[in-house]
Amino acid sequence: MTSATPESQTLPLLARIADALERLAPVAPPAIDWLACPAYVWSGSSARGVDRLDAPALAMLRGIDDQKQSVVTNVLRLAAGHAAHDMLLWGSRGMGKSALLRAAIRKGQAEHADGIALVQVGQDALSGVTDLFATLGQVERRFLVFVDDLGFEENDGAGPRLLRSWLEGGVEARPANVRLAVTSNRRAIVSRSMREQDDPINPRDVVDDRLALADRFGLSIGFHACDQDAYLAIIAGYAGEFGLTWETGDALEWSRRRGARSGRVAWQYVNELAGRAGVAL
Repeated sequence: MTSATPESQTLPLLARIADALERLAPVAPPAIDWLACPAYVWSGSSARGVDRLDAPALAMLRGIDDQKQSVVTNVLRLAAGHAAHDMLLWGSRGMGKSALLRAAIRKGQAEHADGIALVQVGQDALSGVTDLFATLGQVERRFLVFVDDLGFEENDGAGPRLLRSWLEGGVEARPANVRLAVTSNRRAIVSRSMREQDDPINPRDVVDDRLALADRFGLSIGFHACDQDAYLAIIAGYAGEFGLTWETGDALEWSRRRGARSGRVAWQYVNELAGRAGVAL
């Protein structure tokens, strides 16, 4: 019986090592075509395209006419390659902030041959936005980088500094073909505490510094809670659009059960009406 040669032992071992290394090595993500999709999602180190941007028709967004005009005008300027502002949309939940941004992008794409795209960034991916800007700056297309529901906690110093650097025109600022859109429940974005009022040095400076973060946006647009009349007017508009009948008392009871009046609650009620009537929206 002949023994195996060293070479015959070594080659299978090397093959197994190579196979193991291939399994351990991360697969390179596919190259992103930044001209192909209406929207993208940025993970912090890579992006994926979204084939269909889900957005309501602008006419369906009721009760925010002034806000709608400001946002749509600014997005159309960006889509056309004109000067445009970074935007902060702040205020009450459920009043259509993110829906309005998506709808405005859809309108910009319709009027400017897909010359603009939306890139959504989660708060956990903010640290990679500088790399995103470097990539987008090389693309012949305009982009609205969208951070939804942004809020920094009191002890978070890094997040606000990043946001300032992007907006202030420094070396990490967004390129000319990119603008930022941020939605937040707080105008100041950074949470505030009662300790600010007790600061023995200069309490006003602390508050002013946090509000100054919001002031760096060219457009700061407030979305305020619905009163009863506005809530009912939104329902009337939606119901009329779809030919649905409704009663004031029933609509008010719907909002009482949810403990809120907003555009979102109004739309949920209209969806309920459509379900009762056996129709699709």
